[in-house]
Amino acid sequence: MEVEKVLQPISKSGESGYDHFMPEDFIRPEDEQPELTTFKGPTPDIPVIDLSEPDEEKLVRALVSASEEWGIFQVVNHGIPTDVIDKFMRVGREFFELPQEEKMAYARPPGATSLEGYETRFERDYVGKKAWADLLFHNVWPPSIVNYSFWPKNPPSYREATEEYAKHIPIVADKLFKILSLGLGLEGNTIKEGLGGEKMEFLMKINYYPPCPRPDLALGVVPHTGYPAMTILIPTDVPGLQVFKDDLWYDAKYIPYALVVNIADQIEILSNGKYKSVLHRAKVNKEKVRMSWPIFCTPPADMVIGPIPELINEENPSRYKYIEYKDYVQLKLKNKSAAFEGPNVAKVTSK
Repeated sequence: MEVEKVLQPISKSGESGYDHFMPEDFIRPEDEQPELTTFKGPTPDIPVIDLSEPDEEKLVRALVSASEEWGIFQVVNHGIPTDVIDKFMRVGREFFELPQEEKMAYARPPGATSLEGYETRFERDYVGKKAWADLLFHNVWPPSIVNYSFWPKNPPSYREATEEYAKHIPIVADKLFKILSLGLGLEGNTIKEGLGGEKMEFLMKINYYPPCPRPDLALGVVPHTGYPAMTILIPTDVPGLQVFKDDLWYDAKYIPYALVVNIADQIEILSNGKYKSVLHRAKVNKEKVRMSWPIFCTPPADMVIGPIPELINEENPSRYKYIEYKDYVQLKLKNKSAAFEGPNVAKVTSK
């Protein structure tokens, strides 16, 4: 099957002349430029959650506080061996170091409705600009939705290393869903079942941010809240993740082998607004490649998502509509400002 050539791949930025100037298409508006908008004072630490904490009540309190106040936290002692993480990250790096022609064999087909495949961010976003990033998407769970034609065959160990890592993610997600459910005063399986139970889908993305001549002007990922339920991410030691809190952009501290967990729109909806979908973005670096490996925990397309009924009463009415996930995504895509407004597109409007 023939695919369109990806326009201006930036993973080899020097070949495009980008080492010497900054294309206008990548320059963010002033109210988004990292140099002008990043908080320069003492930065508060994103909460750290230790999943090995034996006191369940203490663990629930910590996770609830992080989810209400930040919408993001870092998880340590999560049970994924460090060598599994190392191998997983290594094969991702090796893929993006391949010649462009080899990566193009996995390009997202033109007109595809699925996100799966390799691409360079050549499409314009809600302000008519582009992000400084190359990407690879493919599903990792459940097996019924995995399409290995989008999984690189080079490096040869890519599939083995990725499957070994990916098998741990539903386990970690289940633990987090249980704690979040308990934090709402509900049975431990409530949030997971509200997201489709065993039919939940896990989509992996690799973000590759090449060195950028003007990191003060560009972004690798533009400000947004996540469409799905939760994102579980591995960063690298090259800083770049930023979180919006109290009207300020803060840098996220790097903790080796910690998982960065973002609460996303569907959990904010299920919790009727108790848990916060975090607004975040990613900076780029002038000298170094940045990479990250998020996995998105997503309801099935036809799953109807809305506030959990046990949370709704006269004092706490439903803040969000009940809507199929695929329709929710379309609402977000059609509304340019919705990218950074959390699940506002699904809010119940006042009469």
